[in-house]
Amino acid sequence: MSSEQHLQHKSDALQEHYDLLAEKLKRLRHDNAIAADTLIRFQLEKQIEQTEAELNELDQQLGDLELALSSGRVYRALLKLGYREQTRAFRRFIETHSVAAFLIHGSLYYGQRWLLNRLVVQNVPNIMTGKIVRIELSRIARRSDSAALWRELGGRVGLGRQSSIPEIAERVYQWWLTQNVLLILYDVDCLSETLLHDLIQDFWLLLATKVKTASPQASQFKLLMFLVDYDGCVGSWNIPFVERLDPSWKPDNPVKLPEINQFSDDELTNWLEYSEDELPTKLIDQLDETVQIILKNSDNGIPEPALGEICQLSGCNWYDEEEKWLRL
Repeated sequence: MSSEQHLQHKSDALQEHYDLLAEKLKRLRHDNAIAADTLIRFQLEKQIEQTEAELNELDQQLGDLELALSSGRVYRALLKLGYREQTRAFRRFIETHSVAAFLIHGSLYYGQRWLLNRLVVQNVPNIMTGKIVRIELSRIARRSDSAALWRELGGRVGLGRQSSIPEIAERVYQWWLTQNVLLILYDVDCLSETLLHDLIQDFWLLLATKVKTASPQASQFKLLMFLVDYDGCVGSWNIPFVERLDPSWKPDNPVKLPEINQFSDDELTNWLEYSEDELPTKLIDQLDETVQIILKNSDNGIPEPALGEICQLSGCNWYDEEEKWLRL
């Protein structure tokens, strides 16, 4: 049973209990209205008070569950909005390769982290049960401090901060032999071009080569690395990225997914039309107006403000839901 089915089952059970209590309250009020004995009236009033308190509590619980179910529907709808080119490119590579590195890039507030979570949750959900290493490159004090980069990477894989690059690669390789491995490097735009080049050549190339030369029976697990650029600059750097899958491609070279764009008027309109079962009816009934409100309040379709505006129009808060929706 999915979490949404569980919530719906709980909501149905609470609603049934609520209906029974409401019927009980109706009978109690009727009996109280015709009761002549003072003691009986006192007892009935106490029961009425207790039943009303129970109904108020159930009403609160039902309201909370409806909000949770509603936000779940909004989440499902948002998973279908935009990012088509990035999703298609990602699927092409992972359908034929279990080892790959990907660059997610775009301007600030273009939903890089949202896209990362979307790609993983929708296409390789099993990797979430494996080993996940998250590295915040913004923690490194200077853009060209290679020693700081390797100390951070060594620490994150559970080795000493003075570990060598081959030792770090070997640790990740050993993990891969027994489980899925997901490496996420946030803020790669905080590195210098030279340092990112070194990271790919000295670490990823070494790791990908070890995996590639392992026996075919060595592992059936995935090894994926994401480079997340919040500035939109890394795609133009002199890094050996590839953009199209061809028979000669090797996992040594990271894949540059298409740069993230703004949501267009047509994109939002088409999405709303196909989301009528998951979004509030008022958004669909006033479709053109809804699109214009979203565009106006998101600087003409910048993804993160647009997602936030859609949530607000749907009765939920993007910032409240973000931590539940974005697990990576």
